[in-house]
Amino acid sequence: MTDRPEATEPQRRTILEVAGAAMLGGFIAAGASPAVGQAARQPGARPRDGAPLGARLRGVQHFGLTVQNMERAFAFYTEVLGGTEIMRDGDFQGERIHNTLLTSEEIEARERHVNPRGRGVPDLRGGAQRLDVRFIQFDNVVLELLQYRDAGQPMGGPNAFAEPLDPMSPAFPRMMHICFHIDDDVDFNLFIRDLEAESAQRGMSQVRANRVVTVTSEAERKAAPLDANSNPITEGKSNGWRLIYCRGPEGEQLEFVQALGPVKQVFDGALEARRQLVAARAP
Repeated sequence: MTDRPEATEPQRRTILEVAGAAMLGGFIAAGASPAVGQAARQPGARPRDGAPLGARLRGVQHFGLTVQNMERAFAFYTEVLGGTEIMRDGDFQGERIHNTLLTSEEIEARERHVNPRGRGVPDLRGGAQRLDVRFIQFDNVVLELLQYRDAGQPMGGPNAFAEPLDPMSPAFPRMMHICFHIDDDVDFNLFIRDLEAESAQRGMSQVRANRVVTVTSEAERKAAPLDANSNPITEGKSNGWRLIYCRGPEGEQLEFVQALGPVKQVFDGALEARRQLVAARAP
């Protein structure tokens, strides 16, 4: 397959609702900088090219997760968590796609006087490694799974080009997580119990949620009472928020939340304000 970087950006734009309102509200600047204002006066500039950057966005299109085992991750996010496949593509290689994705990592490796391959930078340029992607739709967000593999390995297999990062503490800067919103009328603690049980039945023993009580071993974690599966916040601005952190099948950091009571009103109000703002700036 030849280099087709455009295929890594499917022609669809999903506007986030709650997540978009919470994450993107702060992106709206008070006004355009002089440089931005000049852009609007350039010949052929589009009407919105001089607007603040936040006004040129439609929202978060997707979250991406690089995985070691594509089939395992795909099964978890579709069969366990119920997402639906949008599309899959792959065998991406060549100079353009390599530069599109990996230029910064290549420069950093050379500045450190080390071989980029030794720092986990695949050789998409020469085709020694390939990239495969799958997109999964949830109600208000798209998740992209990416797998970098050696050219001789089959698509969707369990062998990745680079080993996973270890450790994966959420306290490390640059760590990211994927947060799933549980419906208001669902028992949060039962959901976590069933999530772990179904994952274990599928051989995904890595899927483990935290507990709100102190445990010092895996046996103690499993033996914790059901009501230790989530943390209900009952005071301050987060009153009504319920959450727990959880590891996914690839070791990725997940979060599950409910937003009820006062905090639900906060997010609903932010969403309505965001919609009004978008409507006001529409051409």
